[in-house]
Amino acid sequence: MGKQYRTPNLSPIQCGSSLVQTIDAPLPLVWSIIGRFDLPQVYKQFIKSCTLSAGTGGIGSVREVMVVSGLPVATSTERPDELDEDSHVLMVSIIGGDHRLVKYRSTTTLHEIEEGRGGKTLVMESYVVDVPAGSSKEDTCSFADMIIGCNLRSLARVTEKMAKV
Repeated sequence: MGKQYRTPNLSPIQCGSSLVQTIDAPLPLVWSIIGRFDLPQVYKQFIKSCTLSAGTGGIGSVREVMVVSGLPVATSTERPDELDEDSHVLMVSIIGGDHRLVKYRSTTTLHEIEEGRGGKTLVMESYVVDVPAGSSKEDTCSFADMIIGCNLRSLARVTEKMAKV
């Protein structure tokens, strides 16, 4: 995993950070996975299933995610706030579900480091979330960072394997 950065200037009840992953795969390939709002389970290993309850995967869509057992999460209801194919930006808000990530918003951006078939892509995912009652900023951010870090490493494994085919 690449670097992690804490997000400054948050309210006393919020925490957030940015995580960065370099992937040895071309940006169009990485975007073909990230940009599929309807198929996060392709690389997010903690997702058991995902179904769209509204829309077709673009803005205005809503996905219902079932999470694998063993995490302090059962379901998550999410919507894309931005899905920009040209700028390679995906912004997602969690709008419901059985979990403690209240008012969670994330932004994932892709940046081309090297062009071509053997290209490299920099993926940055940043988030802001309210700290739930009874929890600390450190615990909330540690949990979110762990999930995002696992997802980004999994994204790297999946896309790097696809790039070698």
